[in-house]
Amino acid sequence: MGRRRRSTPARKRVGLYTVVIFLVLVPICLGFWWSENLKPVADSGQEQVFVLQEGMSASQIAKALEEMGIIRSAEAFRQLCRVEKADAKLKAGMYYLSPALSSREILDILLQGPEPDYIKVTIPEGYTVAEIVSTLAKNGLGTEKELYQAMQSFGTKDYSFLKDVPDGETRLEGFLFPDTYFFDRQSTPREVINRFLERFEKELTAQVKARLEELNTSVYAWVTKASIVEREAVKQEERAIIAGVFENRLRLGMPLQSCATVQYILGEVKPVLSIEDTEIDSPYNTYKYPGLPPGPIANPGHASLNAALYPAQTDYLYFVAKNDGTHAFATTYNEHLQNVNRYQQ
Repeated sequence: MGRRRRSTPARKRVGLYTVVIFLVLVPICLGFWWSENLKPVADSGQEQVFVLQEGMSASQIAKALEEMGIIRSAEAFRQLCRVEKADAKLKAGMYYLSPALSSREILDILLQGPEPDYIKVTIPEGYTVAEIVSTLAKNGLGTEKELYQAMQSFGTKDYSFLKDVPDGETRLEGFLFPDTYFFDRQSTPREVINRFLERFEKELTAQVKARLEELNTSVYAWVTKASIVEREAVKQEERAIIAGVFENRLRLGMPLQSCATVQYILGEVKPVLSIEDTEIDSPYNTYKYPGLPPGPIANPGHASLNAALYPAQTDYLYFVAKNDGTHAFATTYNEHLQNVNRYQQ
């Protein structure tokens, strides 16, 4: 008699079939997911300006495009960039993109390079409205008069965070967020100013709003505090400490005595203020009037905004500038006088 063939147990056959099905279906499912998520978001749509900042990775670009509603899936776009080895080929600049384009078409546009007809403008942290307007006008983005007029056209109907902002030529002081911008040469002054406000709005995250509510502080007061920190601090590690000094003074009812607020009145940065300077009769003179000034004195960046949200917990009430950009801090007036004699003589 011949040997009987040993049959494969049913359980093993089921397991084998499951593996085979898995190996067949997974690529099909992934392929379907890939195909669907590379399709356009909509059949039609208005072109949007996308600014690819210097140093942005494919992952950051994908996230930004998804948040703008230009692509369906950041993950699918990232994978497409990986397959096309596009990460190192993407160049900073301004691009016109539409949700009616597929992800492949969008990547092709990005790989072609930015629009040639744009203006790159970098606004440093701590610039005043006057300095920003002057910079924009010099770059051909409108006259100073047109830019100031454009600022007057924004209100709470445009951005809710402007609800406490008073009228006046420099009413957007503090809200023109410092950054590097790429502007279409054909942009109107209002479109230019709107880009700054759009960028500021990104700072108002859910976490920031929760913190402001916890501190019982308005957006306007927050930006005002941050602007003073911006003009006083030089070193990153001192921002929160300086913010803490001002918080201590506000809590005790002491005048802030910020040189930066007096310099804002003067319109110039003086290494040392005179007695006459500190006696100028202006609500922005924090030597003469206690509390916060009427509004921001500059346009603060992210670091100073964050320092104003999370000031350092110290007993310091005074600080004086050293020659290296740092400050000497003190808890008593006598200690402060010693620091003044040591570093400003």
